[in-house]
Amino acid sequence: MQEEKEPKDEAVSEEIKLDEEAERELAGVPEHLRDQSDDDEDGEDSDLGEALAKLKGDLDTARQEVLYARAETQNVRRRLEKDIADTRAYAATGFARDILSVSDNLVRAIESIPQDLRDDDKFKGLVAGIEATQRELERVFSQHGVTRVAAKGLPLDPNVHQAMMEIPSDDAEPGTVIQEMQAGYLIRDRLLRPALVGVAKKPD
Repeated sequence: MQEEKEPKDEAVSEEIKLDEEAERELAGVPEHLRDQSDDDEDGEDSDLGEALAKLKGDLDTARQEVLYARAETQNVRRRLEKDIADTRAYAATGFARDILSVSDNLVRAIESIPQDLRDDDKFKGLVAGIEATQRELERVFSQHGVTRVAAKGLPLDPNVHQAMMEIPSDDAEPGTVIQEMQAGYLIRDRLLRPALVGVAKKPD
C-alpha cells in the first residue's frame, strides 16, 4: 500500500513545488506588468470603440454634406428653370413698352377722324385700313401676353392705376376712376405701363 501512495505524494509535492516557483516568478514581476495583458485587451477594445465612433461621426457628417449639396443643387436648378421661363415669358417687355406709343398715336388718329369723313366714300377705305391696323396690333399684343388694364368705373388700384387728377362727381363714389387719359397695359402678370386716370371726389 505504501508503494502506491509514494507516487501520489511525489506528484503532490511536485505540484506544490511548481506553484511555489510560479509564485516566486510572479513575485519578481512588478504589479503593473502583471495586469498589462488585461490592460492591453481593454486598451484595444477602447481604441476600437473610439475608431468606430470617429468613423460613424465622419459618416454622419459626410451624409449631411451630401444632403445639403443635393438640396442646393435642386435650388439652383429651380432658380435657373424659373429664370429661363421668365426670360421666355417677358422677352418682349422692352419692345412692347416702346410700341405702346405707336398704339397710342394710332388710337388718337382714329378718334380724331370726324364722322363726316367716315361717311365720305373717298375716306371710308382709309378709315377702314387704319382701324384694321389697330385691330391687328391688338391681336399681336394679345399673342405676346400684352393686355389692357381695366380702369374706368373701377376703384382706384395703385398697383395698375396712376391718379393724375381728382374730378368732383355726384354720380360716382369717391376714389372711382371716371376718366382715362392714357391706357395702361400688363404683360402677363407684370405691369407694363400704369393707366393714367382721373378719380372721382365729393363735390366741394
